[in-house]
Amino acid sequence: METGEPDRGRRPRRGRLVRHRAIVGLLAGTAVPAVLGTVLVVLPGMVVDHDLAGASVAAQDRLKAVNDVRTTLLQTVGGMVVAFGAYATWRQLRVSQDSLRATQEGHVTDRFSTAVDQLGSDKLETRIGGLHALWRIAEHSARDREAVISIQAAYLRTHLPWPPAGPQAPAAAVPINDVVPLEVRAADAQVALTGLGVLLQQPREQSWVNLGVTDLRRADCDGLWLHEVNLDQSCMEAAGLYRANLTQASLVSANLRHADLKTAILRRTRCVLADLRGARLVETDLRDADFTEADLREANLRKADAGGAVFRRADLRLADLRGSDLRTADLLHARLTGALASEHTRWPTGFDYATAGVVVTEDPGPEPPPLLQPSGITTQHPPLRSIP
Repeated sequence: METGEPDRGRRPRRGRLVRHRAIVGLLAGTAVPAVLGTVLVVLPGMVVDHDLAGASVAAQDRLKAVNDVRTTLLQTVGGMVVAFGAYATWRQLRVSQDSLRATQEGHVTDRFSTAVDQLGSDKLETRIGGLHALWRIAEHSARDREAVISIQAAYLRTHLPWPPAGPQAPAAAVPINDVVPLEVRAADAQVALTGLGVLLQQPREQSWVNLGVTDLRRADCDGLWLHEVNLDQSCMEAAGLYRANLTQASLVSANLRHADLKTAILRRTRCVLADLRGARLVETDLRDADFTEADLREANLRKADAGGAVFRRADLRLADLRGSDLRTADLLHARLTGALASEHTRWPTGFDYATAGVVVTEDPGPEPPPLLQPSGITTQHPPLRSIP
């Protein structure tokens, strides 16, 4: 009995609390209509009486004045209701947009994590799927683009080191004609390289991507954007770089023997000490590029635009310079013995190409269209005469 008395004592208080809340809610629900009723019924008469200041007017005129004030008040209240409704709708829209954005970012994060996990798979197709997933994320999410580019570059550096490591990688001494194209021997690396070259065309917050000391022999880089990419000491022998954009890239001490750089852009590119023997640089933009001490023996530079390019102490012996524009190039101490030139070759003012050992021959005429050219990554390259 003693334990039941406190319960009976609390029940009336609970009932009073519930009734109190109900009364407050009822009053709150009736307060707004009451205030509006007062404003629309009482206030117009008070405003008119105040404006009349005790003056005597006809009842009909007073009634008209009161109705005019009431109409104005109704319009004001209606405008306030509309404005409040518009604000409430805008706030709800903002909340919905923030919620949708958070949901989308959560989905992107999940997809990103899943794609990165796939890169560590033992199955080639799973790694390729992860690389394509990252590529797609970077195309649709600008804030994740830099991270994806860094991952692709790191993937290439770790999977394709130079000199090559691992039992499946072709040795460094293997003749280039015996090396299969990159898309065959490492399809996932080719996907990463292609994705990187496409994503670098998008606006970026950072510059310079590190692909230095990488094995890119017979890689397919045709048309890719490799602007401001560090390829120092990488091996790109027989790589296809047709129409590639290598503006301001760094190729210091890189191996580009037999690389196909026809119509590529190498403006302000650093090719110091690079090996370009037998490389194809036909109609290539070489303006302001630096080829100091580069090896360009047997390279094909027909109709190349080398305005402002630096060839100091470069080896251009047996190179094809027919139709090239070298009028503002720096040829100080360049070796040109056996290099081919034609009447369309343009030399710096006062440069004695005959004394330098240049052989003048007939111009080859227009270059064949690219559609008739064999693929750069499948071409069989003849041995270089400059190799002892």
